[in-house]
Amino acid sequence: MKAIAVIALLVLVSCAQARVYSRCEMARILYHDYGVTNLTTLANWICLIQHESSFNDQAVGALNYNGTQDFGLFQINNQWWCQGNVSSYNSCGIACTALLGNLSASWKCAQLVYQQQGFKAWYGWLNYCNGTAPSVADCI
Repeated sequence: MKAIAVIALLVLVSCAQARVYSRCEMARILYHDYGVTNLTTLANWICLIQHESSFNDQAVGALNYNGTQDFGLFQINNQWWCQGNVSSYNSCGIACTALLGNLSASWKCAQLVYQQQGFKAWYGWLNYCNGTAPSVADCI
């Protein structure tokens, strides 16, 4: 019974620490703190984050058809990029849970994904943003 209470408390604490950014807040952070100053590129990142995680830095996707999961703002997949519940290449060299609530680590891993595959690595971008990402100029 104590174990259940401890687990429930940990879930409540982790949920209480979840951060859901606004669209413009995230745009300003990526622009000012992470150097994404090209407004077209910035708009694509913001659109991607919106459609992957709804700006929730604690987002964990449902199990995919192959048993993998996606983690954090950028919904980084645990088969290729981080170590999670399945055997992984772990190209980012990080535990998937370390991507939750950690914008710096998430951004670093997302940059690796982007360098290797571009925005096309993300279905949220492919399905909703590809050539149609709304401007974020009003946020900067």
